[in-house]
Amino acid sequence: MRGRPSHKPARASRVEMTEIVLPEDSNQYGHAWGGRVMALIDKAAAIAATRHCRTNVVTASVDSLTFRAPVKLGHILMMYASVNASFRTSMEVGVKVLSEDPLSGLRAHCCSAYVTMVALDALGRPTPVPGLLPGTPEERRRQREAARRRRGRLSLRSRKNGLEPGRH
Repeated sequence: MRGRPSHKPARASRVEMTEIVLPEDSNQYGHAWGGRVMALIDKAAAIAATRHCRTNVVTASVDSLTFRAPVKLGHILMMYASVNASFRTSMEVGVKVLSEDPLSGLRAHCCSAYVTMVALDALGRPTPVPGLLPGTPEERRRQREAARRRRGRLSLRSRKNGLEPGRH
């Protein structure tokens, strides 16, 4: 396997997506389907990860997702995503979702998620990704917190598999 590619700035992976909630995106209460919002989160995360590593990516996991505010029919959804940290073959992508009432302009934080994406080579095997160069204090904080979350995810996975942490 080839070595890890050079580092890339965090800002190079930024994604801003905008969607309007149409009738086919909403349930009987006139709110966006949670699964539709989750699919948009996954799409934004995949674009951010692809921008960072410039190879195919797949979703490995999504940390817990809690909906804080409903998204109504006709509202505008805005997804903001960027790579928080890169590891050997994976990246954590943070995605924040806001909804906007198009008539009043009022915005609400709908939900946020941390998505782990894995880079794949041409044969579909995990492949090394570039390191991440955080350029701002906020990007450095997000990178530190992503590394902490990753340690927690790996520890949980080890416990579920009956392995000792750090021994796999």
